[in-house]
Amino acid sequence: MNQVKQIQWFPGHMFKSLREIREKLGLMDMVCILLDARLPLSSMNPEIRKVTKNKPVLILLNKMDLADEQMTHHWLRHYQEEGYAVLALDAQSGKNVSKIKTAAKNLLAGQLAREKAKGLKERPLRTMILGIPNVGKSTLINRLARTKATRTANTPGVTRAQQWIKLGDDFELLDTPGVLWPKFDDPKVGYHLAITGAIKDKVLPEYDVAHYAISFLKTAYPGRLVTRYGLDTETLDPPVLIHAIGKTRGALTKGGDIDEERVYQILLTDIRNKQLGGLTFDRP
Repeated sequence: MNQVKQIQWFPGHMFKSLREIREKLGLMDMVCILLDARLPLSSMNPEIRKVTKNKPVLILLNKMDLADEQMTHHWLRHYQEEGYAVLALDAQSGKNVSKIKTAAKNLLAGQLAREKAKGLKERPLRTMILGIPNVGKSTLINRLARTKATRTANTPGVTRAQQWIKLGDDFELLDTPGVLWPKFDDPKVGYHLAITGAIKDKVLPEYDVAHYAISFLKTAYPGRLVTRYGLDTETLDPPVLIHAIGKTRGALTKGGDIDEERVYQILLTDIRNKQLGGLTFDRP
């Protein structure tokens, strides 16, 4: 499972995107960093954290409906203790999306008060939305703009260029492509991104990803495996569990053997579609 350490990211468009983000930061009043609520740490690009350190930051934990609600509360508190403004939401359904503007204005209250005291005319606030691929930026922006302002798809890397989007008269938002970082120092980060679809399937060996997922679920959510597949997780190790899932779900070859690749896809699809309930893979 050490292949993750050797994976090198940053294709050309990601180098370009990070450079353009640095260039545009001076125009921003604040920055929104969009994270996956299931991966509040693994989906935090350390490169983005570095370049935004001198700007007010609002952290948005998206896909809260897919995450473990109790763990989301822990992560909200974690980032608050680190000094960030933070909000959990679900861009797909629109839950808490209407709270973003209020949270942003609260974050910038001091700056706005100083501008008003100087007699400066009210102007649209400018923000930039940053995040890794497939974290839901386009869906969120479309929800904010109430229009198909950007293309959306459930695959990484749909947005490839920056674009300004007006969110009423009081906000202007700069959308940016998702940016991954050069390498994953912690193998778990790569597995978490693969399990949730933030990086394309088959970039990492499916065998490793599925076995990591089963090991994690057996430790953190053993009851979910019992409920979904009827398996005794206490006595079975990951390879046997994967074999058992194949039997339970009828993932067999023509010869009657377990079709392990189908089992991997069944498992990942069940995780991503909440068939095992809300899951959070990062622990504070």
